[in-house]
Amino acid sequence: MTIYDELVARGLIAQVTDEEEIKELVNNGKATFYIGFDPTADSLHVGHFMALCLMKRLQMAGNKPIALIGGGTGYIGDPSGRTDMRSMMTPETIQHNCDCFKKQMERFIDFSDGKALMVNNADWLLDLNYVDVLREIGPHFSVNRMLTAECYKQRMEKGLSFLEFNYMIMQSYDFYALYQKYGCNMLFGGDDQWSNMLGGTELIRRKLGKDAYAMTITLLLNSEGKKMGKTQSGAVWLDPNKTSPFDFYQYWRNVADADVLKCIRMLTFLPLEQIDEMDKWEGSQLNQAKEILAYELTALVHGEEEAKKAQEAARALFSSGNAANMPSAQIQEEDLTDGNIDLISLLVNSGLANTRSEARRAIEQGGVAIDGEKVTDIKFLVPGEKLQGEGIVLKKGKKNFRKITLA
Repeated sequence: MTIYDELVARGLIAQVTDEEEIKELVNNGKATFYIGFDPTADSLHVGHFMALCLMKRLQMAGNKPIALIGGGTGYIGDPSGRTDMRSMMTPETIQHNCDCFKKQMERFIDFSDGKALMVNNADWLLDLNYVDVLREIGPHFSVNRMLTAECYKQRMEKGLSFLEFNYMIMQSYDFYALYQKYGCNMLFGGDDQWSNMLGGTELIRRKLGKDAYAMTITLLLNSEGKKMGKTQSGAVWLDPNKTSPFDFYQYWRNVADADVLKCIRMLTFLPLEQIDEMDKWEGSQLNQAKEILAYELTALVHGEEEAKKAQEAARALFSSGNAANMPSAQIQEEDLTDGNIDLISLLVNSGLANTRSEARRAIEQGGVAIDGEKVTDIKFLVPGEKLQGEGIVLKKGKKNFRKITLA
């Protein structure tokens, strides 16, 4: 199986500009490709995870990755998928975030001996002359066409600033600059970046008379169509100081039954033959699949040793033997309101808190977790359906647990 066929079989490819040419390049190790990362935080998160895995897969097949850090575009902010403007960051913050990204990327990509590059678009964007850009680049962009792009359309109702309107031009210029500097002939990105990516291929064609290619990666969505990688307390980070290896493991251990095999296919490096066999799994076997997913991804991000520790800790806490000996509580149907029960009531009804005020304090202080995932929202609702079957493990503090089910 070629690398391109494998990407298709894993469900990773969304849109391509020229499939035959892209196949020829990636299958023969001739692609010098880039993926951009805007430094909006001091850590990469699960949303970046699939892009990093794709870079690793393509590098293993002999292609050359360029990790582009958006030190320049970070001054502007990408309007895609947002209803408001990103907050402005200082140059010092942007540089710090760029440095943090590089350390994390080195776990996935081999930068030794020129096998991959890491570059910062601040190196060319910050020195551009505004009038020169208007004259040299402006004529190649149609405002009418730009306004039909999805990333702009969704912002038009609330208001799109001229600052953000320039983002597509800047990203297109990145591809143009990378093509000239490093022979970069291909761009990969999330499916929500398609319009920006086409802008780059078109700019190269118009300015240089050359062909360059773009491919978008399928967005990682759960079975409800929502982006994965978010919890009640925010993003799932790759930095162990922001999301511990145990919490990272637990996030994947707790994915829905409907999502686990898709995640294994898209994110792990397990052989497709093995995953095809797992497609037949059902019932309790899906819990085994979740353990495999959680272990594989934790090992990728934090190393084998941390993955083993997280797995052992989770098994000790949530194994069937331990769960059988764990204090349990049952919630009655009449305790539910519109099919849910609020977390404060759940803590009180299960005996983990004596009063509602004690329960509220425990939640606010970060001492409450459901199936290993911390919850800090005092208005958090637990769906009754989550309490069916095996139910949930509710934790208060370090040593107080209840296995809670619906009667």
